[in-house]
Amino acid sequence: MTFRFARHTNNLEQLKFFFIDILGFELLGGFEKHNGYDGIFIGKSDENWHLEFTKSEEVVTFSFGEEDILVFYPNNKLEFEMMLDKIKNHEIEFILGKNPYWNENGKIILDPDGYRIVISDLKFK
Repeated sequence: MTFRFARHTNNLEQLKFFFIDILGFELLGGFEKHNGYDGIFIGKSDENWHLEFTKSEEVVTFSFGEEDILVFYPNNKLEFEMMLDKIKNHEIEFILGKNPYWNENGKIILDPDGYRIVISDLKFK
């Protein structure tokens, strides 16, 4: 099975920079002016999932809560530490989550749209 998480945004270029340059994912593809939409696919080429972000003339009003999160599980401690170093180098603040489980088992940040991202260390604890 392949999994795609799709989200409309006002911040396509900021999300591209965030997920590729800061979190270390890859640009897997994209499109322009497809029925009024531009979009990008971001993930890892050797995985069976990816994120899709689209933008159009429509201005998005986001509606989400503190429990709406994306959780990423780095494969090893080195990958986890490299991600945290890039986050710190770009002066992105870590935040506390509503659910204490994620505070104990990862680090939480906000993406450019304000959605919570957890970088979890559960795989190698």
